[in-house]
Parts: sequence; structure tokens; C-alpha cells
Amino acid sequence: MQTRQGPAQGSESAFAAAEYAGRVARTRALLAKANIDAMIVTGPENIFYLTGQQTPGYYTFQALVLPVEGEPVFVIRQLEYFNFIANTFIPDAQVYGDGDDPINVLVDVIQRKGWSGKRIAIDKRGWFLPIAVYEALGEKLGTIADGARIIEQLRAVKSAAEIDKIVTAASYVDAGMRAGLAAVKVGATENTLVAAMMSEAIAAGSEYVGMEPLVSAGPRTGVPHGTWRRRALEADAPAFLEMAACHDRYHAALMRSAWIGTARPEALDMEKVCQEALQAALDAIRPGETCEAPHLACQRVIDRAGYTDNFKKRTGYSIGIAFAPDWGEGSILSLYSGVTTLLEPGMTFHIPPALRIYGEFTVGVSETVVVTETGCRALGTIERPLLRVAA
Repeated sequence: MQTRQGPAQGSESAFAAAEYAGRVARTRALLAKANIDAMIVTGPENIFYLTGQQTPGYYTFQALVLPVEGEPVFVIRQLEYFNFIANTFIPDAQVYGDGDDPINVLVDVIQRKGWSGKRIAIDKRGWFLPIAVYEALGEKLGTIADGARIIEQLRAVKSAAEIDKIVTAASYVDAGMRAGLAAVKVGATENTLVAAMMSEAIAAGSEYVGMEPLVSAGPRTGVPHGTWRRRALEADAPAFLEMAACHDRYHAALMRSAWIGTARPEALDMEKVCQEALQAALDAIRPGETCEAPHLACQRVIDRAGYTDNFKKRTGYSIGIAFAPDWGEGSILSLYSGVTTLLEPGMTFHIPPALRIYGEFTVGVSETVVVTETGCRALGTIERPLLRVAA
């Protein structure tokens, strides 16, 4: 008698089967409303939301075919099959080998299931839908509808179970940020800070994150999205630290600033404005307000202080399920001018106001927050003011 190899179905799933069943049912209702018979889901975040499947191997083709009626089918590379078994409760997988054309495999599944004559959609705006794949599907299946934002609108409002995971991720961020701030001193390097941050966050429980920490020192802090490059921390100079951590693919993020020795007066003023702008944004978050309301409140503080030219970005973005290349869900919701989507309890955001003189320094502060019935709850516990370190 041959023993079955591999993990038990769903043994490593982030949620119970009932959580996914509810998500699938809500997605199917939206598909039916949009007159779509079946949807091809390729984005790793949307796939995870609906199935629990997670793997760093999403650089190879994977797709969930979700019909309005009937059982879904997952098209997946052979190497990822047991990962799929461990993470999902879906019984039907069509496995392809490295010598196979996965698009042909997907088309064959659709034809065998009788879906090829139906109205089929795909998430056209996903991270991982190459133009060649979309065009090949169009040639083989005919017109494909746009299913973008059908699943994303469901992901925008988190369940209690999802919020619990983001809260846990925030505790990992706190551990990492505390370690990074403690490492700020003359003689340390940007790499020293990142090593401390990631080590403590991982030791606390974090998994791999959707994007690397953004850590820089001295004038390098004045370049947005700068990453560590071995620069030594110096006296009378800044350090900038921003990072995320992850629990079951749900992320939280945090930004803090530090200055060794004597800080520049304009930097101290900018940092004070960042604190006030963050608080103004938090105070403006409440159910029924638009997503632009926190941004406008933040922008008013910055404009009043005379730093309009130093702040040319959105105030925040939704955060939750993430795979590289991003730790946020910014494609779902932005806190920015003109975004009139109404805030709802259960939405989660990272709000990182930062001010900079480009090429000289940046100061900033952030919080990951959950929208509540009456306002919002910040998940971080790290003190917000600029950390002053003796030279």
C-alpha cells in the first residue's frame, strides 16, 4: 500500500474554510451583478484573498478560474502544487510542468468546463498579467471583459479576522522599529539599522515582507524611497527609518525619524509640522467621510506652515494583503484629493506624512490605522516625536 505524500489539505491555511467561502460567495454576487460568468484571477493578492494560496513562486504563472456557478479550478506549476494543497481548501487543481505552456493549460480548462462560450473576465490591472498573456488569451477565447476592482472592493473592508492579523503585524513592526531606533548612533551604518530592524521583527514573528525597509542616513535621507547602502551615521545628521512587517501576508508599516547631535532648525520645524499633519489626518478619519478628507486635513496643516512644495504626494494608502513589490494596497484606496470613496469601519491605512529638502534631509512620521465606528485606531506604540541622539 502506497502512502500518500504531501501535507493535509488546508493544513497551513491562514483562515478556516468558512472565511474563504464567504469571500467567494460575495465575489460571485458581484460577478453576477456585472454579468460575468467566470473570472480569471492572476494577482497574488486577490488569489490569496479568495483561496489562501501564498508562495514566493508567483513569478511563474498561476490562475484561479472562478465561475459564478460550479467549482473553481486552480492552474498551477507542478513545483507549487503541494504549497497549494497546504494553503487552500480547493480540491480541483490543473497542474502544468515546466515544459508546458500554462496559457494552453488554462484555455483547455476553460473549454473542458464549458466556460469558453460564456462571458469571461480577468483582473486586467493586476501586477502580474503580462501583455503577452492577455493577448494570447484574447486570441484563444475571444473578447475578455475587465474584472478589475471587483475583488479589490471587497478587500478594502477587512473582517475582524483580517484586522487581528494586521494588529499582530503591527506588533512585529514595533519590535523592529524599536531595535532600529536603538541602533542609531555615530559609527553605525544604514546596514546596522536594517539588520537590527529586520532581525527583531522576524524574531517577533514576521514573515517575508512585500517591500524592503526604507532606511537612509545623512543627505541620502533627502531622496524619497532611498534604501540602505552602507553609509555611516554621522554627528549632526539625520537618520530615516520606515519598515513593514507581515503576519499571514497581512502587513502593517511604520515610519520614524532620528537626528544625531544638533538638528537643523528647519528640520525641527518640518518635523513638528509632520506631527501636526499626521494628527490632523487621524482626526479627520471617520465613517462616512471621503478618502480625500484626511488628505485635505493633512495638506492644510502643511500649506499653512509654508511647506506645500515639500509635500507632493498622497497622505496615505490602504494596507493589508501584500506581496512584492509593495507592502501596501495603494491600488485599492488612496487618501488623496478627488478620491470620494466613503470611509467605512474595517478599512485599514498607512498614513506617512513626510517633509524633505531634496538631497539634504527628510523627516516624517506615520501610523497604521483601522477605521472604527467613531474614528480610527492607531496600531503602533512607538513614540512619534523625532528621536534625538547624543553625538
